[in-house]
Amino acid sequence: MDRAAFAAALVRRLRQAGVPIGLTGAQDLVRALAADPPSTPAELYWTARISLVRRHEEIAAFDAVFAALFAGEGLLGTTPVSRGRTGEKLASVPAAGPDGVSDGGGLPWATLPAVIAEAPGPGTGQAVPLRLPSAAEAVADRPFEELDPADLAQLGDWLREAVRHWPTRRSRRQAADRTGPRIALRPTVARARRTGFEPVTLVRTRGVRKPRRVVMLCDVSQSMQAQAAAYLHLMRALAMVADAEVFAFATALTRLTAVLRHREPAVAVAAATEAVADRFGGTRIAHNLRALLTSRHGNTVRGAIVIIGSDGWDSDPPAELAAAMARLRRRAYRVIWMNPRAGVPGFQPRVAAMAAALPYCDALVPADTLRSLTDLLAELSSIA
Repeated sequence: MDRAAFAAALVRRLRQAGVPIGLTGAQDLVRALAADPPSTPAELYWTARISLVRRHEEIAAFDAVFAALFAGEGLLGTTPVSRGRTGEKLASVPAAGPDGVSDGGGLPWATLPAVIAEAPGPGTGQAVPLRLPSAAEAVADRPFEELDPADLAQLGDWLREAVRHWPTRRSRRQAADRTGPRIALRPTVARARRTGFEPVTLVRTRGVRKPRRVVMLCDVSQSMQAQAAAYLHLMRALAMVADAEVFAFATALTRLTAVLRHREPAVAVAAATEAVADRFGGTRIAHNLRALLTSRHGNTVRGAIVIIGSDGWDSDPPAELAAAMARLRRRAYRVIWMNPRAGVPGFQPRVAAMAAALPYCDALVPADTLRSLTDLLAELSSIA
């Protein structure tokens, strides 16, 4: 069987049925079929379902498409599967049909101990819960204003893991490397002294790469109240993992780098909330950008990736914001503007402040859900 052709055809049918599947899902299915080729329609069903289905509400559409493709093949038959990868006897678990009712079929879900696998039962087998997506995937498309404190704490844990893949830049330092492109003259001559000043051994070096500096400014005004808590978790992840400088601003600029590096997320967010005295008020983006550039932290922007999280509403004149952004753009390596409104279909940056700042931004990205933050971190990791 051509695994790639089968996966492409099945994904196309599922997309027509309304199941959103990307290229990653099709690739996962091809790899799963290669790792453990199914020998029965039931095994093929569960391999495809685990690889392609991400949400509970998509199961009914998947079952309908699969049943239409394999009608009469005994998809959910009653013969239990007893073949394991290492020869063990697998538990005979009832497979759930499209309506969620078990019909007695066997499912090779996991290799169980003999005591559990052969325990006498009433004849209906061992019940296995549905394999649902991870908790982070469950809230990936929900707006930040719909998340409770537990979801936000989980968001912070996920962000700290995602930020570990951070872009690097080449520094001026050199380190010894056998395959390096450059020859270090002094160490080579020093070793040549042992061989009558014949350079028998060449000491090669390679440039040392270090993480790219990042500076993030978060708008905590009234219009950003729904996103402020999620952005604080992103700032904490950047401060702890990427050694970033983070600031919050409304009518004044507040540095939060020290307080957000606390080990306990709840303590860090509470301390940051207490430190920002002007939160949920007005917004002065141009004034705060000038305050950052003229402060003792202004040099941290030089050669850094600057992330501004704001919806663009500003009480300062647009001309002042354009001047501040031009000065920031000359000093920074990249300027990325996160706008929670940019994810709305048909969004256009028609606000005067946002339109004035846009020519000096390298990217305008939406940032209203966890998935949009995932796309942002992916874009940051691709920056050389």
